[in-house]
Amino acid sequence: MNNLNDFAKEINKCSKCGLCQSVCPLYKLTGNDCAVSKGKFVMLDGVVKGDLRLNKTINKYLDMCLKCGKCSDFCPSGINVCEIFASAKHEYLKSAFEGLLVKAIYSKFMFDFGLKIFDTFHKNDNSILKSVSEKSILFFRGCADKIYSADEKAFKTVISNLPYQIFEPDFKCCGVPFVSSGYLEKAEYAKKYNTQKINSSDCDLVVTDCASCQYSLESYGTLNKRVLSSVEFFAEEHIKFEFDKKYRVTFHKPCHLKNYDAVKEVLANCKNVEYVEMEGFDDCCGFSGQFAITNQKLSRDISRQKIEKALAVEPDIILTSCPACILGLYQGLFASKGIVNTPKIMNITAFLGMAQLVLKK
Repeated sequence: MNNLNDFAKEINKCSKCGLCQSVCPLYKLTGNDCAVSKGKFVMLDGVVKGDLRLNKTINKYLDMCLKCGKCSDFCPSGINVCEIFASAKHEYLKSAFEGLLVKAIYSKFMFDFGLKIFDTFHKNDNSILKSVSEKSILFFRGCADKIYSADEKAFKTVISNLPYQIFEPDFKCCGVPFVSSGYLEKAEYAKKYNTQKINSSDCDLVVTDCASCQYSLESYGTLNKRVLSSVEFFAEEHIKFEFDKKYRVTFHKPCHLKNYDAVKEVLANCKNVEYVEMEGFDDCCGFSGQFAITNQKLSRDISRQKIEKALAVEPDIILTSCPACILGLYQGLFASKGIVNTPKIMNITAFLGMAQLVLKK
């Protein structure tokens, strides 16, 4: 876990070229240099040099970030922008009152216990597989699955047609909300806990139906298993899905989803499903968890822009693979005016679970 000063060289690598402005959703919306990574690096460079104090104003601009990672992907210097911002946020919270609030919200009593209450409503096999005679999967249930289990049930429905056995250890949260909030100690604990659970299993791979969970698990760098999204798994297994009625669908690509080709491959293997790619399919939905609370108007504006592009292709269902994105898309619907007969918004795993026939090619 690095301190902000450890990133001094990384921060100095920013040449202030401004290329990040061309891909930052917030800069496009506001034109504010402090909303884009270039402007934030100017402030953080001052903090590292001791010319500026890491105060509320700088923290406000750290929070004005969707953590979509587009600036990092586009940065010619290859700077890990989100990691630096998380470290700066962590430094600020050490001495700020907000740090106590964050720790309270994500404490065992509030966050962990709250998820446990939801989790009691559905049974799960919490055993760790030690030896198997067939193919096996560790299913990483995200926090959303503990609250709303439809996506998990849909995944199991599809798997019931395949020669796989599912095991569900008692995982902790993947850590994405902790990192975004600057609570890096909690994120490190989640990483160590989940790593131990995964590495001690004899299962062949880890599968999750949440793009953010997959992103977080892969960022650990400590796992001895492959981590796949449910859609990647279905694509690798060459699964075909047959629906009893025709659906016209479009897909919103979450910022954390890397393998969009797997989505297109799976939807192409769906009989009676027409996939229409929306303009800006990979634009951020504007939700990004905490951002929707700290920057409500900006969040709504970006969500509204996103949903208008989705509605332009007239889908029956808007698909995605991140529960936060589902909230962002619904936020866009509610923020839009005069919309009648709105399409459903679903996790793609839940949609595939609706198929009447599931078989391997």
